[in-house]
Amino acid sequence: MSTSSTVDRAFRAALYDTDDAALDTGASLLAADPAADAELDRRGEEFVATAWRRGWQPADVVRIVRRELDDVHVRLVSALIRAQAPHDDRPRGPRWNAQLDEVTADPAPRADRFSHATAVLELYRLLLRLPALEPLEEAAAPGPRDRRPESRVLGRIRALLAKAEATGFPEEAEALSAKAQELMARHSVDEALLAAQAPSGEAPGACRIGVEPPYEQAKAVLLDAVAGANHCRAVWNEPLGFSTVVGFASDLEAVELLYTSLLVQATTAMTKAEAAQRAGGRKRTKTFRQSFLAAYAHRVGTRLAAAAESQVGDDLLPVLASREVAVADRTDRLFPETTTTRLRGVSDAAGWEEGARAADDARVGARPRLPRNG
Repeated sequence: MSTSSTVDRAFRAALYDTDDAALDTGASLLAADPAADAELDRRGEEFVATAWRRGWQPADVVRIVRRELDDVHVRLVSALIRAQAPHDDRPRGPRWNAQLDEVTADPAPRADRFSHATAVLELYRLLLRLPALEPLEEAAAPGPRDRRPESRVLGRIRALLAKAEATGFPEEAEALSAKAQELMARHSVDEALLAAQAPSGEAPGACRIGVEPPYEQAKAVLLDAVAGANHCRAVWNEPLGFSTVVGFASDLEAVELLYTSLLVQATTAMTKAEAAQRAGGRKRTKTFRQSFLAAYAHRVGTRLAAAAESQVGDDLLPVLASREVAVADRTDRLFPETTTTRLRGVSDAAGWEEGARAADDARVGARPRLPRNG
């Protein structure tokens, strides 16, 4: 029997039937034929390539596998993504390449053949059923003469914020956050002035940012607030656990960084507030956390909106208006039909009060007023 026939029989038995017995049958066929391993890997690379054609990106696939399956499946799909990359004949942009760089190549620990085949088939079942996503096309990476140090600046800001969020010393955290905000503001001002003084024809792009459970509704509201304050728009996909943020490249960077930092600050503040509540005899942890994060998102959104309105000089208003029209048009083309949803589970007054207080204390990193031209 050919290796292709073995894989075909295993797929017919396991991939199109969610029954556990069917999965066992397929895994048994593969476990009994070691010569089928190479063909099985090749088929996995085809599933990955199909995901790319259906609008998925490397980070999206890793995120959904981590969300739906286990660590062994994450390792398996990461290996497939790395193996498929040299055969990817489509030009990819810097964001795609950065996602590839973040995909770890650690091999999955090899169990017995039956267990390994079972994990592979479970992964392929998921990949086979991935729905089509809105294609987030981006320009290919620029040549050496045109490349700007965006990724290097982004890396420095990420590192500073990570240190600020990890330290237990408030003074050190404040100094690190201030430096990160300084770099972010300088980068944003440079990009805005470049657009105002020497238009480059840049079009809005888009990226997907994971919005993970628990309390994902409140987190999605926070991301939407950050996006709106930075001239972007966010569309939440609740079933798949991410929001698509549409905007210009420098603004997308600011959204991702600020959202991540605020989320870490919110989690830290919530943990402290919850500990104080529990010390006082309260036990409604879930409702407290949901209300805390909802209030935090609402109050931070108000602060960000007010800061955004006060930071732009009059001379740049036409430029920003033009860019926001372009962002709105790109969003409408990507998502011609959207719906609104109401925030659920906000019923804890103490959680709301503590969340609002934490939002007032959060460092939102408002951009400095842009200088006038001329």
